Amino acid sequence: MATKDLYEKDYYAILGVDKKANAATIKKTYRSLARELHPDKTRGDKKLEDRFKEVSEAYEILSDDKKRAEYDQARQAFQSGAYSQGKQFSGDFSDLFGGGGDIFSQIFTGRRGPRKGQDIETEIAISFRDALFGKEMDLKLSSANVGAGSITIRIPAGVSDGSKVRIKGRGAPGEAGPGDLYVLVNVIAHPVFSRKGDNLLLTLPVSFTEAALGADISLPTINGDDVKVRISPGTPNGKVLRVKGRGVRKGVNVGDLLVTIDVQVPQRIDGKAKRALEEFAQATRNENLRSEFMQRARV
Repeated sequence: MATKDLYEKDYYAILGVDKKANAATIKKTYRSLARELHPDKTRGDKKLEDRFKEVSEAYEILSDDKKRAEYDQARQAFQSGAYSQGKQFSGDFSDLFGGGGDIFSQIFTGRRGPRKGQDIETEIAISFRDALFGKEMDLKLSSANVGAGSITIRIPAGVSDGSKVRIKGRGAPGEAGPGDLYVLVNVIAHPVFSRKGDNLLLTLPVSFTEAALGADISLPTINGDDVKVRISPGTPNGKVLRVKGRGVRKGVNVGDLLVTIDVQVPQRIDGKAKRALEEFAQATRNENLRSEFMQRARV
């Protein structure tokens, strides 16, 4: 790109920010524009693609403090006519900037070389179990930058909902090589298990008598086998039991299975069950379970 083309560009106007805008404002504005103008959304609109490139070019300069300062100095010099005066001497800005050749050659040295292709982003939905154990799957791509096609990707074990998997070199082509493909993973909720970090969560229904008298209960694991847990006599509703090593495995680390006890109260009681509960109530009638509660309420 010719030097004249560079200095005539107002990168502040291209981004729509003030010349005194701070780095945070410039970054926020660029991200908003990049989302709006990304080729995956514009779908081959040449005008919007050129606008995206222009915005990216502006951000490349204004996001770098050194390049921004040099750009501001050079643009001011050009606008004041110093550039044409400088050309009468050596064709550079030695008198203005202390030597070093054409200032724009310094600013855009890295940008003039071949550029890597753009990164592409897509998303998939996978089951809860596949997210925990990993899965190899075929992914169909349809993008203005890479065209239509199908690739096989590997989703690593232990991936969490909302995370991104990077597939190197499967983005848009470029002179310096293709960009990367980023796959946003959406994990479908499981009807029984849920996840918190590397731990799996499970709510286990138990009967009133099992909670009161204690019991050994089998419960499922995400691996497909069952394990037994001991419910101690007098276990309250909401108590959490820990089954070690039955959570999410990520490399050499593995979480636990946390089991929340959910005491089920029968909706209807008849016959022997009813009489047995009435006898139980009679046997424990002298136990005032709410005496301490009432005292604390009156404090």
